[in-house]
Amino acid sequence: MVVVWVEIEVEVVVWVEVEGEVVVEVEVEIGVGVVVGVGVVVKVVVEIGIEVEVEVGIKRRIMKKVVEVVEVAGEGLEKLLGQNVLLFCLNYIYAGELTGVNDSCVQLTDAKIVYETGPFTDKGYTDAQALPGGVWYVQRGSIESFGPGK
Repeated sequence: MVVVWVEIEVEVVVWVEVEGEVVVEVEVEIGVGVVVGVGVVVKVVVEIGIEVEVEVGIKRRIMKKVVEVVEVAGEGLEKLLGQNVLLFCLNYIYAGELTGVNDSCVQLTDAKIVYETGPFTDKGYTDAQALPGGVWYVQRGSIESFGPGK
């Protein structure tokens, strides 16, 4: 009677720690066991084990900067309330009097979609089409830039 038994064990551990520096630890453990038995009398056991441990450390350089944050009421879109504005959005350019601002959208009265601005020094836009209803809402998330309009 012949009995053959093989056991293979593989363990891999990767550990990363960030605390002012980056440490990467890799641990690999491989074990192989072989048992061959013939009859009742002969027994052969072979075990092979390999353990590898690697540790790498990298220091990060951190730049410290002086930053002053001041919250000023009435800046941005709120500062332009009641004025004609030009909104550059993801797909279109909108113009009109800014009559409302909230967290999600802005309200334009006498709103226009501007297909061609022309020179910004001109008194009007080359191609601006009035939007229906007189009042138009634009999502704030789509506004890329804005400023006083014509």
